[in-house]
Amino acid sequence: MLFAFSVSPMTSDSPDGSVSQAVARAVQVVRTSGLPHETTAMFTTIEGDWDEVMPVIRAACDAIAEVSPRVSLILKADLRSGYAGELQGKLARLEAAIDSLPEGN
Repeated sequence: MLFAFSVSPMTSDSPDGSVSQAVARAVQVVRTSGLPHETTAMFTTIEGDWDEVMPVIRAACDAIAEVSPRVSLILKADLRSGYAGELQGKLARLEAAIDSLPEGN
């Protein structure tokens, strides 16, 4: 199962509104979880089953809550039991599908 999420504080003390220092705390939680993951500019995707992933997402929210009184969480999941390695597998299938399209489409 893949879980894509974005967690951030709803407030910032930074003059430019940056939340990167707080978000870094959440990403560190994911990185130390030991679960397969990928972080992009807008989301972190983590792979595992419910019981593995949800405590990590909660801990990431808790890490933000330590520095902000209000936390925003966006969560999207691809619940497909029995599959593993989907962080790369889904992308590989997409690339193969793109490569199979006729030129110009």
